[in-house]
Amino acid sequence: MRILLIAGAFNSLTQRVFAELTDDGHRVTVELVTRGTPLLETVRRHAPDLVIAPMLKTAVPREVWSAHTCLIVHPGPVGDRGPSSVDWAVHLGADRWGVTVLQANDEMDAGDVWAAAECPVPETGKSDFYRNEIADAAMAAVRTAVERFASGTCRPRPQRSLPAAERSGRPRPPLRQDERRIDWCTDPTATVLRKLRAADSQPGVRDELLGATWFLHGGHPEDTLTGEPGALLATRNGAVCRATADGAVWIPELRPPRTPGGPATFKLPAVLALGDRLPPVPEIPAPDGGPRTAVGGPRTWSDIRYHEDGDAGFLRFSFPGGAMSTDHCRRLLAAYRHACTRPTSVLVLGGCRDFFSNGIHLNVIEAAGDPAEESWANINAMDDLVHAVLTTTDRLVVAALGGNAAAGGVMLALAADEVWCRSAVVLNPHYRLMGLYGSEYWTYTLPGRAGPGAAAQLMERALPVTAATGQRLGLVDRIVDCAPQDFAAGTARLAARLAAAPGCQSRIAAKKARRERDEAHRPLAAYRAHELARMHTNFFGPDQPYHALRRAFVRKEPATTAPVAG
Repeated sequence: MRILLIAGAFNSLTQRVFAELTDDGHRVTVELVTRGTPLLETVRRHAPDLVIAPMLKTAVPREVWSAHTCLIVHPGPVGDRGPSSVDWAVHLGADRWGVTVLQANDEMDAGDVWAAAECPVPETGKSDFYRNEIADAAMAAVRTAVERFASGTCRPRPQRSLPAAERSGRPRPPLRQDERRIDWCTDPTATVLRKLRAADSQPGVRDELLGATWFLHGGHPEDTLTGEPGALLATRNGAVCRATADGAVWIPELRPPRTPGGPATFKLPAVLALGDRLPPVPEIPAPDGGPRTAVGGPRTWSDIRYHEDGDAGFLRFSFPGGAMSTDHCRRLLAAYRHACTRPTSVLVLGGCRDFFSNGIHLNVIEAAGDPAEESWANINAMDDLVHAVLTTTDRLVVAALGGNAAAGGVMLALAADEVWCRSAVVLNPHYRLMGLYGSEYWTYTLPGRAGPGAAAQLMERALPVTAATGQRLGLVDRIVDCAPQDFAAGTARLAARLAAAPGCQSRIAAKKARRERDEAHRPLAAYRAHELARMHTNFFGPDQPYHALRRAFVRKEPATTAPVAG
């Protein structure tokens, strides 16, 4: 079928719907829409068999849905209505939630139901929940709805006619800042965490801190540090620790409010955002081995952790939004080098349930006094990390992607000997939409895996691909079909099996010989020099689009054209 996706942004769910329906054999196009978009003319131009809205904040006008079947993907169970569905699920501490695919009509979220799917609510933030359990349920429901529509024999069911047992949701108002407000003197850690996690990506929790107003983004429990409720207790790797009524929480990011008439603001690592306002609190490193998760044991937060299980080492990392600043890259490189001193034969890089990596940290770059210089420092730090992975010849390295990856994050994964992906992962192996040529040794790894022709096409088309397509192209070696919460344990079992395999040592020896042959043919330094020469022009050239594209991306200025056409 010809399917048109209309969306307010080409976000993670829209990308996944596009990529998976394309894999299913449909001809899928995407149009980004705002309140000013002439939607009827847009839909007529595409002449689709079906219109799907995976993420749309504006209502579909009557002249469109009365002429074309328009399916709305609502991230709530049947009967749920309102713009804050996922926020409410986390805020209320719900155990189960769902996604409903319904037909657009005059009333928001009240249309006839084509399909629905349930999902568990994890103990994570809203954005992680949305990209994983919600996205899994959404794809299941979208596929069912598309199949039912294509059959020509199925009709959607009016919500009012469904039995009460099938309507677990109810209309809810927008979740306002008044309901999100934290009372640091009385709210226990569990309550603070729910409020922070229900707003972790957007809109954040509005609060007063050190004499200024901030939006707090993200939250992680801390059981050991205590102090006067509301007080800052410590810092760690850019995050701040703040005391609650019965413990403390780590807050990774802050965002200042927008000033009247000023540009949109954006999230930054909390320590960087506070700047000179930050009092002299101690920088407390994470305990060796990262947070302890044993029942009854103390909890704390670290964005990088390492542990071993027999002959397999696991270097886990999780950075907000998958963005890796210069500091993130350097700390991860130090941890990687430490892991390489350990007596293991397999090293797993990644393995967490959300983003693997999206490359350089555009927000930190945007906030820098000299964004071009910070871009240069950041890309060189990424290159240093990727070089370390590429030149590891005494063990097998596995990149384990439990969540999506883009740009330099994909190239970091391709530097490993094997790439393992959860089946739901979406890859964006390109840089063009940010006006960049790209680095991270992509001119070595991407053609080496996919072939020169496919590599060039991936870079030029700049479209997302599923893990399954990545496997067909040679970018992915193993697909792990599991729920998000099971990915870490699943990859651990696979890594132990790989380390114990009889041919493991011979593979390591063959890898070392291959790297020496490749180095003799063309040194890695030559690939890096070529890529960085192009990137230097992107960063410092007077007529380059990168800085304007980065600014629009960071400040969430509306896109004027769709990233996908055809």
